[in-house]
Amino acid sequence: MSRSQPLLRCGLAVAAAAALPLGLAAQPAGAVSGISVSTSGSTVSVTTSACTQVGGSWGNASLLNSSQTSFAQGRQAALTGTASVQSAAWSGVGPGTYTVTVVCSNGSTAGTQTVIVSSATTPTASPTASPSRGVMGGMGGGTKDYGTLTMVAGGVLVGTGVIAGGWFLRRRAKPHRL
Repeated sequence: MSRSQPLLRCGLAVAAAAALPLGLAAQPAGAVSGISVSTSGSTVSVTTSACTQVGGSWGNASLLNSSQTSFAQGRQAALTGTASVQSAAWSGVGPGTYTVTVVCSNGSTAGTQTVIVSSATTPTASPTASPSRGVMGGMGGGTKDYGTLTMVAGGVLVGTGVIAGGWFLRRRAKPHRL
């Protein structure tokens, strides 16, 4: 009997420790969202699979800016799609923070989610002057032509170095020869 109480306390502590991360990761009941919102430039789109078709309609979605508080104040779009996925989209949305709310045709809210639309940056091309003689490749002297005399002198120096290196190695292999 005296051993069961410490084991019970230890078991409760382990159960509480295991449940703690689950409780911290869970969202409050009002924040659960059955929608997915994405942006692409100035277009905001929402998808959901929570709505059912009633009377030929899946429901509506509303895009609210920061000063709008109710579903009716936002830009509304009808949901279109199939039984597996429904979607709506708004184009020409300016930069800012928006709230997207989806209300199904049966009156239930599928979800609410906040999205940030950033200003679209378009790359601009600026003209540059092209080189008059094209690109000159090469190592070191690729931008200047030194002429035939310079090339012959460089070849003579390289050849002399090869001959001197061969003579040195041969002399070293047989020390009695000159």
